[in-house]
Amino acid sequence: MNMLVFSMSIIKEQQGSFIIDIFHKKNSTKIMFTPDTKSLVFLEENSISLLLRKNEYQLRKILHNKRKNTFYVGFHLTFALRDEKDMAAFNHPSKIIVLDKRYGNHHSYVVDKGEELIHKIYTDGSFLEKKNTGGFVVLHKNLKGDYQIYTYQSDEKSSSLLELLAAMKGIEILKNEEKIRIITDSRYVRKGLTEWIVNWELNDWYTANGEKVKNIEHWKKFNMLTRNKYIEFEWVKGHSDHFENTVCDLYAKEIAGKSKKA
Repeated sequence: MNMLVFSMSIIKEQQGSFIIDIFHKKNSTKIMFTPDTKSLVFLEENSISLLLRKNEYQLRKILHNKRKNTFYVGFHLTFALRDEKDMAAFNHPSKIIVLDKRYGNHHSYVVDKGEELIHKIYTDGSFLEKKNTGGFVVLHKNLKGDYQIYTYQSDEKSSSLLELLAAMKGIEILKNEEKIRIITDSRYVRKGLTEWIVNWELNDWYTANGEKVKNIEHWKKFNMLTRNKYIEFEWVKGHSDHFENTVCDLYAKEIAGKSKKA
């Protein structure tokens, strides 16, 4: 799946609609987008508009997720589209998303089943608002099917960040392994590293809304930790009687509820 890099500039506003120049290599095309109605109109027909039409779902997702008040003349954004990406497969919860960063690539794709023999790490994080305490868990299942559990307390007060820290710690624990599967109930972790991070990097870690990425230092570290690795991301629904996910959830809540040692 080819990665296509574009840049866009908002050049004009007219009655709530915005004229946008989109460039790819040395060529460009113009579109008009209206944030209120989500209307997208291709103003020109050329090789770039054909590329964008082929990948319109991805383009629309960027424009639709961008807040209305962040559309203004002079706004610039660089973004990547995966040519002819199977969006239905990427969004299907039962599919495994593969991120292959070996050989200097950042290649992501979807499979029905992952590798048979692969180290698996089950992760979860928990923040208890009443106690203002947090914790996260990594459960490692090795190639023989044996388990080892790791628990950590944390001062972080975001469940999403705790989920991210758990996945990062799992990669650190298995730093000498090339192939790893991360099983998580966090879409934030799954989509962050396989989809969002490419555009964050292209824009110096700013979002399409022109804001700094949240938890930026952690995402940068996660990105570095996964360098030269083959990672499978499997999503499981939380609290669905999935054995390892349930174990992680119980341990995460237990470690989050403990008082810190003096």
